[in-house]
Amino acid sequence: MGIFDALTSAVSGLQAESFALQNISGNIANSSTVAFKAVGTGFEDLIPDATSPSLQVAGGVSAFSESTISTQGTISASTVATNMAINGDGFFDVEASTGTVDNQPVFSGTTDYTRQGDFQLNANGNLVNGAGYFLMGLPLDPNTGNPVGNVPQVLQFQNNFIPAQATTSIDYAANLPTAPATTASSTGTPGSLTAAGGLNPGDFTSNPLPVGTPAAPFVSGSVTGAVTNDAETTSPPTPIGNGTLLSGVAGTASLASSFVAGDTITVTGSSGVPQTITFVAAGVTPGAGQISVGGTVGTLLNDITNLVPGSSSSITNGAITLNSGTTSNLTVTSSNTSAFEALGFAGSTVTATRSGGGTAGTGTVIGSDASTFLNESISGGAVTVFNSAGSPVDVELRWALTSNGSGGDTWNLFYQTNPNATGSQPAWVNVGTNFTFSPSGTLTSPTGGTLTLPSVTVSGVSLGNLSLNLGAGGLTQFASTGGTATINGISQNGFAAGQLQSVAINNNGVVVGTFSNGQDINLAEVTLSHFNGTNFLQNITGNAYAATLQSGAAISGASGTIEGSSLEGSNTDIADQFTQLIVAQQAYSADTKVITTANSMIQDLLDVLR
Repeated sequence: MGIFDALTSAVSGLQAESFALQNISGNIANSSTVAFKAVGTGFEDLIPDATSPSLQVAGGVSAFSESTISTQGTISASTVATNMAINGDGFFDVEASTGTVDNQPVFSGTTDYTRQGDFQLNANGNLVNGAGYFLMGLPLDPNTGNPVGNVPQVLQFQNNFIPAQATTSIDYAANLPTAPATTASSTGTPGSLTAAGGLNPGDFTSNPLPVGTPAAPFVSGSVTGAVTNDAETTSPPTPIGNGTLLSGVAGTASLASSFVAGDTITVTGSSGVPQTITFVAAGVTPGAGQISVGGTVGTLLNDITNLVPGSSSSITNGAITLNSGTTSNLTVTSSNTSAFEALGFAGSTVTATRSGGGTAGTGTVIGSDASTFLNESISGGAVTVFNSAGSPVDVELRWALTSNGSGGDTWNLFYQTNPNATGSQPAWVNVGTNFTFSPSGTLTSPTGGTLTLPSVTVSGVSLGNLSLNLGAGGLTQFASTGGTATINGISQNGFAAGQLQSVAINNNGVVVGTFSNGQDINLAEVTLSHFNGTNFLQNITGNAYAATLQSGAAISGASGTIEGSSLEGSNTDIADQFTQLIVAQQAYSADTKVITTANSMIQDLLDVLR
């Protein structure tokens, strides 16, 4: 029976090498298949039963397949934006279509797995690989970027349309100059804020500084007699007015030589209501609103200033000076022109006009002040924002220096609310914050990185509340040769509605859609699965795999990473396969020789019987 056993063993060897040859041929044939995993061949001896080890003989052989699924192929770049490769462990979740209904694919609900990542967008908006499998993943919310659900589904991006998103925040970074070159600075009074490139609220009809900014204080005005009286020390004294000398020293000179009973002096001050002082004859006791012609110049001045709170008067070197105070202007009129001129004033009426002052901060630049504002401020850049309907609106910014000194500068930021404003209509709006810088150029106030611009309206378009994000170190004040603001960055988060134009897969495994509005939106997340027994997966048609009892169920997530615009090559080693081919061929030939020899031995045995 040994000869016949030899024949059986040789036949099993032929079968085993044929099996190996089949795997080798398949591996070589798929050496260019994307992500193909070569199938190796293992051999197992078949030992016949024997009563003792000394009687055991070498038996036949059985061949079996050895998977190399866990062995990765070489990753190379691809020019197709939807191609991808897995670097490391993991499989793409895919489904095969079982047919179509109304030109739409129908699926059985069975998830398969593959590493073949040559996906491309088909007519229905699905990502399908070269073997016909449809990619699965998790759709993402276009507004939040968060996954919608947690169960992978077949992805489809046909005619995706994103609604408009209103602007809610503006990111801004800039450097303001230490010496802003405004139009008005070249003509400003030396030493003034305007000459330093700043904004002077006194040049505006409506104070553009933030709401709540106190009005500038008024400065008392004065009017002084043009000639001197006999209080001067020259001898003889210089005549004044009509040539009449006032007797006595300054402030005590008698009024009798100039005024007569019945003359009046009318004083108008803060009340706006004229108040009259009437001269009475000497020896008559003055009543309310009266003064005796026998009185002194000092008495008259006291009566005038008593009628106007805050005003004052003085006599210096014989010259009389009336001060208005800060409450209002002061106007004094005499019925006796010559007598009034005798006090050193020209004509019958003099006015002491207070100066300075202004309104409290209104937070806006009105249309009639727009040109002044442009002359005293510098451009802060512009950005296009969007309202809730997706309508674009250009927001223009300007900076104005509002305070300067050795301790640091203060700036105010404005945005244009109405480019066509006239008269008292608001043209520019102050954001309401004083931006203060240290002498070294760093922002000291505000300390937070985000400001809120409430109820922004531009050209009649309501934008609601906008956040201005400055970030850490986003706003500085360093020297600039041009005296202008350097805009380091200005962007916003709104956009108009748009339709999907193309998709691509990035290195994070995210499907990114490019839309007609120029936005790149994350649309879906490609999911990966892995198995505890990777090499025990079942190969199915199309370079895909199905789970088996030995591989275990698919586990969501994998340690591998996705590389976009890349493909994994076959892990077939041609040199190794040719070597195995030679070995299989030689073993096959040897097995045929065994059969020939066994056949000859049987023939010899049969010849013995003849």
